[in-house]
Amino acid sequence: MSRLEDIKRIVDNMLLGIENLADRRDGYVHLYGVADFACTIALKRGHGREYAELAYMAGLLHDYEKYRTGSGKDHARKSAEAVKILLQECKFLSEIEIETIYEAIYYHSHKEQIHTEFDEILKDADVMEHWLKDPAVQVTKDNERVRKLCSEFNFNKFEV
Repeated sequence: MSRLEDIKRIVDNMLLGIENLADRRDGYVHLYGVADFACTIALKRGHGREYAELAYMAGLLHDYEKYRTGSGKDHARKSAEAVKILLQECKFLSEIEIETIYEAIYYHSHKEQIHTEFDEILKDADVMEHWLKDPAVQVTKDNERVRKLCSEFNFNKFEV
């Protein structure tokens, strides 16, 4: 089994523990959606497959504690800390890879700040997934990020 499949199994097991079906569905849609967008953005920005795989992992894990506990309070920090322990226990990622994922998850709620290129990919993927759930809705939060993503992906007909 690949390390990506191992991560998916961890996330799926956590999500299956959510009793409320709507919350479970939201978790699947959001986590897998952000993972797909993170991978896509990494590749679009010229990174290789291994980098894109790490971006996918970060996307899949970025709200881990929010869905596991049902609490969004301080979820970025809590998710980063929980994920770091999970990944260290798995022993299939290097310390540098674990730290890269940890940092991106830790900072993903700080959308108004600019961090590393990897961190920005996760932030943009999170924003894109939220926006594309209903692109007809006028965005009020993260307007500048959505505007830049629309330009990057040639979604020129959308006014943000």
